[in-house]
Amino acid sequence: MSPLRLAVFDVDGTLIDSEHNIVTAMTQAWSRMELGVPEPAEVRRIIGLSLVEACAALLPWATHEVHRSVAEAYKDAFRTLRLLPDTVEPLFPGVLDALIELEQAGWLLGLATGKSRRGVDNMLDNHSLKGRFITIQTADDNPGKPNPGMLLRAAAETGTDCAQIAMIGDTAYDMAMAASARAAGVGVSWGYHSVDELHLAGARVVIDNFDNLPDILATLTGDRECV
Repeated sequence: MSPLRLAVFDVDGTLIDSEHNIVTAMTQAWSRMELGVPEPAEVRRIIGLSLVEACAALLPWATHEVHRSVAEAYKDAFRTLRLLPDTVEPLFPGVLDALIELEQAGWLLGLATGKSRRGVDNMLDNHSLKGRFITIQTADDNPGKPNPGMLLRAAAETGTDCAQIAMIGDTAYDMAMAASARAAGVGVSWGYHSVDELHLAGARVVIDNFDNLPDILATLTGDRECV
């Protein structure tokens, strides 16, 4: 019997294009807290971290209480944005076809994201993806990236060895998490960190599209041990 194989995807910047909404919500949160206006490029850099950690990275001089307050203001702003009829977070090209091809090739599918579970559920509903992912790891229940906890928990939940896990993501945080868990890190070039950063953080390969993803992942799994 072939071993179980698990493809774990990041969400923001990997499966969905959410940059505009994240920057808008963070800008509104800063305004509410009278902190000025964040640089969009700096907000882009922290997409993928858990929310409080992201706020700490943007506001290193502030206290933990301020970070938590900004995080709450961000969540309020994002909930309001989500209700607007023109708020969209489209799937990147090829996502649905890639998920179907992986399932047909016998891969289990999972998510590992800095989003809240509420945010993930909303994304799954909006794109008719509910029930497609056998394990979903969020910032609500795990240490933030690049801690390997999300992937280790996904492995435990699915009975998969880390040597048979591929982590697909757009940030150095994703690739460092994969390396820490001794899973295969697969970077995507269309997200929020550069190709060079992905390689430096441990990406085994960086892809420009989702074409032939099952074949690419098959070449990367099976030659490591779990932490």
